[in-house]
Amino acid sequence: MRWLLALLLLMLPLAVVAQQPLQFRDGAEERRFHDLAAQLRCVQCQNQSLADSNAQIAQDLRREVLQLMQQGHDDAQIKQFLVARYGEFVLYQPPLQPGTWLLWGGPLLMLGAGALVVLGIVRRRGRTVGAAPAGKADEGDGW
Repeated sequence: MRWLLALLLLMLPLAVVAQQPLQFRDGAEERRFHDLAAQLRCVQCQNQSLADSNAQIAQDLRREVLQLMQQGHDDAQIKQFLVARYGEFVLYQPPLQPGTWLLWGGPLLMLGAGALVVLGIVRRRGRTVGAAPAGKADEGDGW
């Protein structure tokens, strides 16, 4: 039991360091950081940006991104580093290349397919209404 308490006490400084707020040098660095974090996806949450996620890995990645920025890396280098580590998925807007053409073109393909389905339904209904005998429409009036 004592070893468990000792282990917890040893881990306490790590938890305190992890909770410290990010320290920006100036307002420009903070704006650049927030812009970049909004372009990156949390690898755990998957539907949130790095800026919006509260997951522990997102906090760690935000610290790492800030460290890379303060070491003089530009945005492209930071993105390249994260892609090498986590894959293209980490980018909210992956580049257009053979592996991502369906990702970029998929919404347009779905929209086109939906338009063709609606057009087919409208044409079928038009033929059905046009094929009804003209005399039947007059008989239903009753006046």
